[in-house]
Amino acid sequence: MWRDLTPYPKRLVQPSTSSPHVLVIGAGVTGLVTAWVLLDKGYKVTILSKEWANYSPDDRLTAQIAGALWEFPPAVCGAHTDRISLSNSKRWCMVAYHAWEAIASVPGLRDVSGVKMMPSGFFFPRPVESDPAQFSKMAEIISSGVKGFRHDRKLIEQRRVDPTYGAVDAYELLAPIIDTDQAMMWLMSVVLSKGAATVTETITGDLIDQEETLRARFGADAIVNATGLSGTELAGDKSCYPIRGALIRVVNDGKDFPKVESALTITADAVHDSNEIVFLVPRNDNILLIGGITQPHESTLDLTLDTPIIKRMRKRCESFLPGLKNARVDAAYPLAQGLRPFRQRNVRVERELRTIPGTQRPSRIVHSYGQGGAGWSLSFGCAGDVAMLLEDALKDLIPTPMEFDPTYSDDSESQSTSSSFESVSRRSMDE
Repeated sequence: MWRDLTPYPKRLVQPSTSSPHVLVIGAGVTGLVTAWVLLDKGYKVTILSKEWANYSPDDRLTAQIAGALWEFPPAVCGAHTDRISLSNSKRWCMVAYHAWEAIASVPGLRDVSGVKMMPSGFFFPRPVESDPAQFSKMAEIISSGVKGFRHDRKLIEQRRVDPTYGAVDAYELLAPIIDTDQAMMWLMSVVLSKGAATVTETITGDLIDQEETLRARFGADAIVNATGLSGTELAGDKSCYPIRGALIRVVNDGKDFPKVESALTITADAVHDSNEIVFLVPRNDNILLIGGITQPHESTLDLTLDTPIIKRMRKRCESFLPGLKNARVDAAYPLAQGLRPFRQRNVRVERELRTIPGTQRPSRIVHSYGQGGAGWSLSFGCAGDVAMLLEDALKDLIPTPMEFDPTYSDDSESQSTSSSFESVSRRSMDE
């Protein structure tokens, strides 16, 4: 199995009395995966969150509402275009790809974790070769280390896409597709089995102003901020903003239309309109998610199946895959809607750059937020970088801002990515 990470209860490195204690704030996928990585490195971990994964249709976490289809950046919603974000996200996503793939490769883990490797198809309104950006992205995907890549226009017919919709080219690959309800419950069980403590509480105000108080109160040597949109308040980051998304849940049992057993998407960067995306993803054996929409700066969750933009979204999906005209919505949970946590700048995985107020001492806060709709796709990659940054923070080294990663730049040759933390996230992990 893995050398630096294990999904089983026993930690890889047992903590000692002198092991550092880390307070992780936030219990979405970013927070839980970060906690897992730290626990297996021998850290003591307390997870603090105002809410936890649950099965309530009205109170699910953003991580549960997410489509959770692994994607090579930029993702379907197309909002991560910052140069720093793209270069780092390409590295992070490949770490996550290999981690989720390893989980899905073990039959027992696949069943309890909700993680499967399935075909994921991407469709285009023009030949990929005629679009320089899409051709470059495809070349990077081919050399990235993903499995099952196939570029073939025949996919349009084979996946029953309506030829009159406008798709003229396609490729697919094997990608992790995650049942988020099941996966979040499983991640929670993993961190608890490894000894994480949990605290249900809401933290308000800028963390830098209360860092020393929080560390003293919890006996923590460092703090990880994985709070998504709360970065506005907890990190004093005014660049955070929500992008509202929604997905209709339809019954995918093969009775009303041929069962969809692969993801089918037309991305925002392919159609150049973030609200013309098509996103069809099997959630589990019986539910298909269809969508989607991207509504920046919309923070209310008041959409219904009768809201005009939702009606248009469904009609678009039915035009793309005509069988969906006969689809029945999931009566118990028909519409999933949530707020993707974005930043106007890059995804932020870096140490707090401000000094502790009234001192010249560097902060021991490490931030990991702003992943937007790509939290699952970037999870293990971001967590690996957080662990590295924590090592520096615990030594009280002077922090430096996030930088462009030339390894995955658009103007450099794409390099083959292996399945190890060492080659993708500066950490080693064997499958």
